[in-house]
Amino acid sequence: MKTILKGTILLFSLIMLSCGGKDKEKREDGFSVQRKKAETEQPVATNAANEVKASERIDLTTKGIGPIKSIEIPAEIDQAMAAKGKEVYEQMCLACHRVGKKFIGPAPNGVLDRRTPEWVMNMILNPQEMVQQDPLAKDLLQEFNGSPMSNQGLTEEQARAIVEYFRTLK
Repeated sequence: MKTILKGTILLFSLIMLSCGGKDKEKREDGFSVQRKKAETEQPVATNAANEVKASERIDLTTKGIGPIKSIEIPAEIDQAMAAKGKEVYEQMCLACHRVGKKFIGPAPNGVLDRRTPEWVMNMILNPQEMVQQDPLAKDLLQEFNGSPMSNQGLTEEQARAIVEYFRTLK
C-alpha cells in the first residue's frame, strides 16, 4: 500500500514539474512557435455599411429557377384569393416567416417591391434548386445563417394565393 502511495505522489510531482513555469528564458532550447500577423500588400477595404443585404436588395428582373416562367398580376387585389393565401401562409409558412420582422427567414411584407412574382413563386415551389442555382437565393441562404427554406409541397394555385396575400402586406 505504501508503495502505491509513494508511486502516486512521485507521479503527481513529476506531472506538476513538467507543467511548470512558462519563462521564455528557460525555453530557449525547446520548441516554440512564434506567430506573426499576416501582412498583405494592400489593405482590403470592407465597407459593410454600404453593402446591401440580400433581403433588402431590389431585383425586379429575375424570375428564378422553377416551373413559373410568367404570370399576370391584375391591378386590383383578388380579396378571396388573398384570404386563401393568408390561410395557407399561416398554416405552412408562419413557422419561419413573420410579417414585419426578420425571423428564421425574411419578412414577407414588401417582398413584391423587391422581387418579381415569378421569383417569389419559384422560391415557394422550388426552394432546393433556387438556393443551388439562383444567385439571390444563395445570398439569402447566407444572410439567414444557412437555414434553407423547406419545400412545403404546395401547388401552383397555393403559391399564387400566397403571392396575392403578399400584395396586401406593405
